[in-house]
Amino acid sequence: MATAYTVFKGSASGHVMEARLRIPDLGPNDVLLENTHSGVCGTDLHYVQQDMVLGHEGIGIVKQIGPAVKAVKIGDRVGMGYARGGCGYCAPCQEGYTFQCENDSRAFGMADFDQGSMASHSVWPESRLVQIPASIPSEVAAPLMCAGQTVFVPFHRDNILPTETVGIMGIGGLGHLAIMIAAKWGCHVTVLSGTEQKKQEALSLGAHEFINTKEIGRIKPATKINRLFVTTSAKPDWNTIVNIMATHGHVYPLTIADGDFVFPYTPMILKELSIHGSCSSTMTQLRAMMDFVALHQIKPIVQEFPFNIEGVTAAFKRLEEGSIRYRGVLSIKS
Repeated sequence: MATAYTVFKGSASGHVMEARLRIPDLGPNDVLLENTHSGVCGTDLHYVQQDMVLGHEGIGIVKQIGPAVKAVKIGDRVGMGYARGGCGYCAPCQEGYTFQCENDSRAFGMADFDQGSMASHSVWPESRLVQIPASIPSEVAAPLMCAGQTVFVPFHRDNILPTETVGIMGIGGLGHLAIMIAAKWGCHVTVLSGTEQKKQEALSLGAHEFINTKEIGRIKPATKINRLFVTTSAKPDWNTIVNIMATHGHVYPLTIADGDFVFPYTPMILKELSIHGSCSSTMTQLRAMMDFVALHQIKPIVQEFPFNIEGVTAAFKRLEEGSIRYRGVLSIKS
């Protein structure tokens, strides 16, 4: 059994570095994974100057288990995401939202800096691992661990109805997945983008309608939007967007961005609009997402890179340039 593992870490210079670390001893409920795939997420860019292992969209094979582990067995193919655990006793933890733990949130960028999916191995608690259905390839499953759950959870948690119109702003790493999920959920899907060239792709992914945001003042959607998923960090002209929102509509900003979220106050009150942050999931929601995407064969569009320092460097370069279509994945080819 391996005693050391290779990791890809951030550094003060902003360059990804390769290093070797000792595999920590397993606790009673810990699982040792041999990683085969890791998603490359925009959030990783926020930590590339930190001395920590990068990656939070991982797929691996169970190689060793602690004495109390019951949920997985050696040889299982599992996924891991942003959160590793919490205190287990506060209200958020009791509801399954360990990312919001009030006492000891163990999540990417917050704790356990020697653990991440951009590594040959990871030690993860069994309670935060999800089985990967046989019908989902590993390179497709990796982005689901963060991007997938980010766009899926509002449908599940907020009981979005298939009779509602869902707007997707942006067609990128999050947006293309949101289009596919919303379409398979049964909703009328309206895509908003400032890039007219993406219209045909939006329609091919399942959108029913495409609106160029540069012309939104004179083009009205077929139906007003009940739920708007904002999957781009660029801030839209909310004074224009609010006019195509339905009464009692909901806005979901889904990306991590700097600065303040500024929204027209009076229209929000008069239309009784709601704004929801959304960035975490319970394991129940994550398992529901895996079942849903397996049933409907939803597969993110991925661009693969070798799972080595050259591949990691190339993936981060493309990520910074915004030229990945649409999710980068590091892959170890067997």
